Amino acid sequence: MSTPETERPASEVPRPSGTAPKRTVLSWALWDWGGSAYSAVVVTFVFAPYLTSGVAADEVAGSAALGWVTGIAGVVVALLAPAVGTRADSSGRHRLWLGVNTFLVVACVLGMFFIRDSPGYLWPGLLLLGLAGIFYELAEVFYNAMLSRISTPSTAGRISGFGWGLGYFGGLALLVILLFTVIQPEVGLFGATDEDGMRYRIVAAASGVWFAVFAVPLLVFGPRDVPGAAAGPGGGVRGMVRQWGRDLLHVVERILDLFRSDRETLKFFLASAVFRDGLTTIFAFAGVIALGSYGFSGAEVIYLGVAANLVAGIGAVSAGWFDDRFGPRAVIIVGLVCLIAGSLPIIVSDSKTVFWVAAMWLCLFVGPVQAASRSFLSRITPPERAGENFGLYATTGRAVSFLGPFMFSTFIMLVGFQRAGAIGIALVLAVGLILFLPVGRPAEVRAQEH
Repeated sequence: MSTPETERPASEVPRPSGTAPKRTVLSWALWDWGGSAYSAVVVTFVFAPYLTSGVAADEVAGSAALGWVTGIAGVVVALLAPAVGTRADSSGRHRLWLGVNTFLVVACVLGMFFIRDSPGYLWPGLLLLGLAGIFYELAEVFYNAMLSRISTPSTAGRISGFGWGLGYFGGLALLVILLFTVIQPEVGLFGATDEDGMRYRIVAAASGVWFAVFAVPLLVFGPRDVPGAAAGPGGGVRGMVRQWGRDLLHVVERILDLFRSDRETLKFFLASAVFRDGLTTIFAFAGVIALGSYGFSGAEVIYLGVAANLVAGIGAVSAGWFDDRFGPRAVIIVGLVCLIAGSLPIIVSDSKTVFWVAAMWLCLFVGPVQAASRSFLSRITPPERAGENFGLYATTGRAVSFLGPFMFSTFIMLVGFQRAGAIGIALVLAVGLILFLPVGRPAEVRAQEH
């Protein structure tokens, strides 16, 4: 029986015959410019460190609480992402739901303006941070799903890289602006001082406004709904729950199909999900460790953020040459080994200089591993399954997004000092590396697909 046009999956709807207009591509990349700046300023280098060191009673308890909240948010995302990802493909309503989730992120970030530097505000601040993280992860599902609609197979890598690069430099730009207007001056813009944490509260609000402004172009000029895409579930909340169950079942069926017929790709999904979570955790807690364990000032944390984004951008751009010359498998293995080695000085030394060197070393290899991981999947994926495999790639990454934060917090509690959280991060990266080693080169994986 033929599938009705209104229920046809988006994967069966004809794709655009060419790359979207430059205005659309630029609008798509600008969302990452704004979103990555939120990640850098709020999640990594300013507001999260403020919560753990300025709001919490002590940085050890604050860091552990942050790790647990981040981990719980990851579990929520893991439960929702499969249905959200499948619905993004089948409904085609990417722009609408991207807008809804972006609005919720901005609302949470603006709410951080009311978090004063008193222990009583720690959990409200962590709740806002956790909710913002959930909505941002869900927004990224719809954002990434748009890539196939604004590119062709011959331009997808270039457009994806453009967005990724613009994201790094968006974070860099906002950090520099805030450093010289809010963080560093004795009295910054809008009367920003350290009293009541006002300096950091203004930084949070500015990040929310920044994200909102640069998200608007995509919500205006982004690709419209796919013609003939499936309608959303009816029946209110009950219908949404039923649809979530069906979408989750589809993901499970796809994983079982990989287990039966393409185990090499399944092994790659599992390994990359683990080590990518380790990469994310590095950036999530870099500023927290700098402020709590190495005595960085607020301005020094911003300097760290500026340098980190610059070095990460250089590493990501350089990865392309090494990927083409030596293959993505070699780049991933070397990068993970270097990242694990770079974590060790943080564990054993409380020297600020040692931390600076280790942090820059880590940032240099984060981008190459991320880029090579995406390149590896593109090389082992048949063209007819590109959208499906990259959707599963996103879903599996989110399914274990609680692992790094939980390990970070666990080792802080076990050992008793904040730097010990780096042990947990290193172990996550090591497990990802061990899981990845049995995976063959892309050509070998493709040869074993059948």
